[in-house]
Amino acid sequence: MIRKVRAEDASQIRDIYNYYIRETVVTFEEEEISSEEMLRRIDEVTKRYPWIVYEENGALLGYAYASEFRERIAYRLTAESTVYLRHGQEGKGIGIQLYEHLISELKRTDIHAVIGCITLPNVGSVHLHEKLGFRKNGVFPQTGYKFGKWLDVGFWELIL
Repeated sequence: MIRKVRAEDASQIRDIYNYYIRETVVTFEEEEISSEEMLRRIDEVTKRYPWIVYEENGALLGYAYASEFRERIAYRLTAESTVYLRHGQEGKGIGIQLYEHLISELKRTDIHAVIGCITLPNVGSVHLHEKLGFRKNGVFPQTGYKFGKWLDVGFWELIL
């Protein structure tokens, strides 16, 4: 079931996200975060943007949200999208369901463009974005540095 995020989801969301911090280059954060920090982020994001979760039998299997793309006022109608799945839940269609729901919610707002920022290579994420109509708009080579290596970052855009 897809539903809006609740405060009590913070610890499960933290667990999902901390896996990606520890084990992958999907996020450029390098230090795990607490439940309190995740709750603070949820509170901040949901002041303006949607944050949804995919729940099954009381367990969160993934989440998606939109957030501010950049802070300058000219970007106010552009949002950055994010989706994370609990490790091991990939390939079950949960990500696309979350993303479709998120896009549907964003279409009911004043948001005009959605940006997906992807650490490359990431075949699964590229495929997901392109399946949903996002178009590749550029790659910044060697923009991030994590686990002792330089990483490229690509931007995909969907005009709503």
